[in-house]
Amino acid sequence: MEDQRMEWNYNLRPYLFGGVASCVAEIVTFPIDTTKTRLQLQGQVIDPRFTKLKYQGMGHCLCAVVKDEGITSIYRGLAPAVVRQAVYGTIKYGLYYSVKDIFSDVFNLQRESHLLNLGCAIFAGSISSAIATPTDVIKIRMQARTVAAGSTMLGVARDIYTKEGVSGLYRGVCPTAQRCALVAGVQLPVYDWCKALLVEHVFQDGAVCHLCSSVVAGLAAAIASNPIDVIRTRLMYQRKLLTIKPGQYQIYESSLQCGLNTIRTEGVAALYKGFIPAFSRMGPWNIVFFLVYEKLKTLKF
Repeated sequence: MEDQRMEWNYNLRPYLFGGVASCVAEIVTFPIDTTKTRLQLQGQVIDPRFTKLKYQGMGHCLCAVVKDEGITSIYRGLAPAVVRQAVYGTIKYGLYYSVKDIFSDVFNLQRESHLLNLGCAIFAGSISSAIATPTDVIKIRMQARTVAAGSTMLGVARDIYTKEGVSGLYRGVCPTAQRCALVAGVQLPVYDWCKALLVEHVFQDGAVCHLCSSVVAGLAAAIASNPIDVIRTRLMYQRKLLTIKPGQYQIYESSLQCGLNTIRTEGVAALYKGFIPAFSRMGPWNIVFFLVYEKLKTLKF
């Protein structure tokens, strides 16, 4: 019985450590995420609220938001973001590492398998993000200020459910799952590959190795996922109400329509709006996450 209990606790470690590390990383980097959301929304021809290019870059956006709306505004949506990471991060990293360990044991793999890492990452990323989509919708609505000032996470959730139904809470679930599958499919295998390479040829397995690996993983994930992230953000902030006033704004019906409309009206470069804050966040996010995660792995309990 003692051995079984120890094994059960050990199997839960990737889930617990992944959730804790994700929440810490989210809190540290959240202001950058707010600037990314604001930059990705501006410039849309279909919505007069965001047609004007109000912000000239990440630094200007951050300063303007603080000046015009107060310091607390850069943390609007933090509560659903942390809840999202508690769900998404726990499932994503827990599934990835536990499934990878299971298959490595089954097939008696002695070295990292890039194909196995990719498959496990895509599976974990898509499943976890689909489950956590409602918290993402709430967060983006709060960051974009398309809900009443002072609204709480539960208040926004209730408002979406009342006016848009359950489907409103899952608006953008397809591009969200696609983005997270892509992010996980790049981020986790690249981190494991880079870490193994550095340990073998350059560094010992320690903080410097984890730091370098997380930066490379963050850059690769940001490059791969930014176009889908722009589409996802633009879908999620929109309120799909039963009645839309003439001339108010057009509702995107699919991620494909959103992407094509964005390219046609703003150019291909629009798909990389917010890339600098996206990487500026994803880089530190990965650094904080993997340093915390690797540290938690050394704990004995």
